Amino acid sequence: MATRAFPSVAQHSREAAFPELKLPRGLHATRDLSSARRIVDAAEQIFADRGLAGARMEAIARAARVNKALLYYYFHSKEELYRYVLEAMFAELQAGGDTGRLAALAPPARVRGIVDNYFEFVRQHPNYPRLVQREMMNRGPNLSWMVSEYYRPMHRRLARFIEEGMERGDFRSVDAPQMAISIVALMVFYFGAAPLLSKICRRDTLRPAEIARRRKAVMDILEHGLFLPGARKR
Repeated sequence: MATRAFPSVAQHSREAAFPELKLPRGLHATRDLSSARRIVDAAEQIFADRGLAGARMEAIARAARVNKALLYYYFHSKEELYRYVLEAMFAELQAGGDTGRLAALAPPARVRGIVDNYFEFVRQHPNYPRLVQREMMNRGPNLSWMVSEYYRPMHRRLARFIEEGMERGDFRSVDAPQMAISIVALMVFYFGAAPLLSKICRRDTLRPAEIARRRKAVMDILEHGLFLPGARKR
């Protein structure tokens, strides 16, 4: 299981890195987040495999190699841990596609940056598609804040980038909100359907080389379906 390297509180707190992400009470007091990192990584895997209802805190503690008392010290409940796992991933996805950084680029480079960020993010978080699919299928209370705090703003931002590209003459005339959905669909379907696609293609579609092929295919579609000829090198 890969361990993500979010910094310790002594160096640079998770809350400082992601101001919109509220840290659970127990994480404020500790100066060594190595155990918390293992807990979040283990929880991400187990929640993806079993869902919120099927996951057990005992199993998460065992997978993270911590005792249950420490797990409950960091996270008051299974629901708090589950929400933190989701919000940590969304915050990381959002930070990778930082609006200020992308705003300095030409519209074609912005779109490429969004595609690159998503592919790299899901490569590092292969459980993300399953976690989101579970929420969409269950239509539970988490779906509301996921949409309002993350998905709707990201969709609006991408649509706005497309509109700016049309105004600058980089993109052909399209329905920007619909094109934004199409771009997301080109990326999301591949990862969400990876188990099926692997069987169809008779190879592991989540191998780095296959992910790179998919990223290239997505950009080929966009460069010929959205970019005007003169903008393909920008």
